[in-house]
Amino acid sequence: MSSFGEPIGSSVTAADSPAVAEPTVGPGPDEAKVIRREHLALLLRSKTFIAGALILGFWIVCAIFGNLIAPDDPLRTNPVAALQAPSSAHLFGTDTLGRDVLSRVLVGARDILIVAPLATLLATAMGTLLGLVTGYFRGFVDDSLGRLIDAILAVPVVIVGLLSMVALGPSTVTVIFVIAVVFTPVIARTVRAAVLSEVQYEYVAAARLRNERAPYILFGEILPNVMGPVLVEFTVRLGYAIFTIATLSFLGFGIQPPAPDWGLQIYQHYGLISGGYWWPVLFPALAIASLVIGVNLLSDGISQAFER
Repeated sequence: MSSFGEPIGSSVTAADSPAVAEPTVGPGPDEAKVIRREHLALLLRSKTFIAGALILGFWIVCAIFGNLIAPDDPLRTNPVAALQAPSSAHLFGTDTLGRDVLSRVLVGARDILIVAPLATLLATAMGTLLGLVTGYFRGFVDDSLGRLIDAILAVPVVIVGLLSMVALGPSTVTVIFVIAVVFTPVIARTVRAAVLSEVQYEYVAAARLRNERAPYILFGEILPNVMGPVLVEFTVRLGYAIFTIATLSFLGFGIQPPAPDWGLQIYQHYGLISGGYWWPVLFPALAIASLVIGVNLLSDGISQAFER
């Protein structure tokens, strides 16, 4: 027996005690502000980001001021001037109804730059909410929502879009809703992974010790620290949304006539390529490609800045 009345050899040393996992020390509020300033400085110095911003900015200007910039009314028909090749009178030529292709390309940016950002914003909001909930609560909530997300991801995007269009009818609202629903699970997975990393930090443990409510911890503490991945996902999905809208319009289930939508213009004229009438298809296709490239460059610049 020891002097304290304990059996010899029964004392437990610090080395023998089980290790207790401690929260990881995360960046404080001041340090987080400094990090955000560094990210902004990296963005402004990124040639990739600047190039993407210039391309996207050009199409945004066309979307806002297209009717003022366009040399002709994009909806005015002139059957006498139908399918004229590019010339000084019509730089991009005319379509089957004699409408100026250049004017329709410039004004056509409006529809796609309204629908795509709205759909992506809705998808980002829903995906971020799901990612925060599944990453923070784990357990039954994570498993249940995770299986639902896997089920949605198992169905190809175009098939979901086509089935939804047939069931609900083709309209701008339907396009926004369908794209938002399809992209939500992908964004939720990315945000969930970021949240799983953040919940290990001390500021989350401190908020729990203060008996803060879960909504405050999610939106007041964790969300500001995962905005980097959220922003990257938004820009990536915006590019996919633009391509998806153009695809649905090309199949006749997207934005409806007589709107000067780019995908719709390709759908209405692609059968004429074999006859040598390439311009009503080429220029809208180039517009789609340039916008997607601009958004992807923007996304790459943001991703590179937040990875450093």
